[in-house]
Amino acid sequence: MPPAHPFDDDKLREECGVFGVVGVKDAANFVALGLHALQHRGQEAGGIVSHDPEQGFNSARRFGYVRDNFTKQSLMETLPGPLAIGHVRYSTAGSKGNTAIRDVQPFFGEFSMGGAAIAHNGNLTNANSLRRELIERGSIFQSSSDSECIIHLMARSLQQNVPERIKDALRRVEGAFSVVAMTRTKLIGVRDPLGVRPLVIGRIGEDGWVLSSETCALDIIGAEFIRDVDPGEMVVIEHGLLKSHRPFEPAKPRFCIFEQVYFSRPDSILMGRSVYETRRQIGIELARESAVDADIVCPVPDSGTPAAIGFSHESGIPYGMGIIRNQYMGRTFIEPTEQIRNMGVRLKLNVNRALIKGKRVILVDDSVVRGTTSRKIKDMILDAGAAEVHFRIASPPTAWPCFYGVDTPDRDKLLAARMSEDEMRDYLGVDSLKFISLDGLYRAAGEAEGRSKSCPQFCDACFSGEYPVEPRDMVEKGFQLKAAE
Repeated sequence: MPPAHPFDDDKLREECGVFGVVGVKDAANFVALGLHALQHRGQEAGGIVSHDPEQGFNSARRFGYVRDNFTKQSLMETLPGPLAIGHVRYSTAGSKGNTAIRDVQPFFGEFSMGGAAIAHNGNLTNANSLRRELIERGSIFQSSSDSECIIHLMARSLQQNVPERIKDALRRVEGAFSVVAMTRTKLIGVRDPLGVRPLVIGRIGEDGWVLSSETCALDIIGAEFIRDVDPGEMVVIEHGLLKSHRPFEPAKPRFCIFEQVYFSRPDSILMGRSVYETRRQIGIELARESAVDADIVCPVPDSGTPAAIGFSHESGIPYGMGIIRNQYMGRTFIEPTEQIRNMGVRLKLNVNRALIKGKRVILVDDSVVRGTTSRKIKDMILDAGAAEVHFRIASPPTAWPCFYGVDTPDRDKLLAARMSEDEMRDYLGVDSLKFISLDGLYRAAGEAEGRSKSCPQFCDACFSGEYPVEPRDMVEKGFQLKAAE
């Protein structure tokens, strides 16, 4: 199967989104709509499990976009019932780029008290050691996904109901997890004690409830946003009632700050804050920290747009759409032969020459990962006649890989792990390059005093190298953690 982004492998990618609905007729239809709104979190594959009192559990798992699979009446009719959960995937743990259908969630298991399905957003940092232990004790794994460990741990629990078995299982795992699960009658949501990945609660109709990775997926089905699932909280919804449990030891939350920078949709609300407003504020902080004389501020679409608007507002330099995105560049556009690959980002982005020619241009982008795409965009801007090119980046240098549910290159592939800011500027061939500071990013995210050095308010390991949960599996493989200062 071709990669989801054959012409742009230079972005970090969230690996999945989860969605669940209970208490509505044909819940799977609502789940399909919710997954469509969460498609930015994973474009490789998707799956839905539903339960109907008469027909029992049913599931469908497909490669590709939600719109190409879960909009077909013939398929949706096989997923009846008032309770369903779903998952969209971009692989992190498991067989990257070569996913088997058995790796596509939700995963389903039959237990002594009945069946249960589970969908997981995040990444378990002790999955390898758990898998070895479970295999030694007789478990037979069907997939390469770390999430399957949760099902096997549930199967080995001695608890008498599924919610208690989920608690048992999740107390054994380490890392990041936002989980949506279901039994024959219950919809269940859980976040890890640090709350690294998002999960929100919504209401729909008189008796319906929704669990979702982001609030934008509530909007598409007309659901009312109620609140976030708290870090370390489990919610169990049955017969129209929601009950809250606290199965883990309390911990200081460390929500992933890159959700604010890039992963989440700008129309979502995260931890009580508008993603769009945070990104606009990032642009304001960038302009304060790294002013430069220029004629125009241009976003690298689409993720750089809110920050570019903020930069323009604060600096007083006009905002312009200097780069236009081809909205119809899909995964099946053309087989990416070497000749087509050489066209690079030109298949996705085109320069607005009339606006750029002769101008000193500030380009605002969300991040620099490998730097390959940034170089191509710079070349396009210069080819269009720009007098100068200045990059302003709406995140600090990405110098460390993420082990909590993000597809990140190995550390030696990250430009910021190998070069200083000045060296990156020379490598990209631009007139200036500036990243927002960690403190500036924290201020933009609502922390007026910046980043607390003793206990950071967010997970920022991809910038700082400070991992709130030790990535045990990767350390076993030889990954070198940052030396204590």
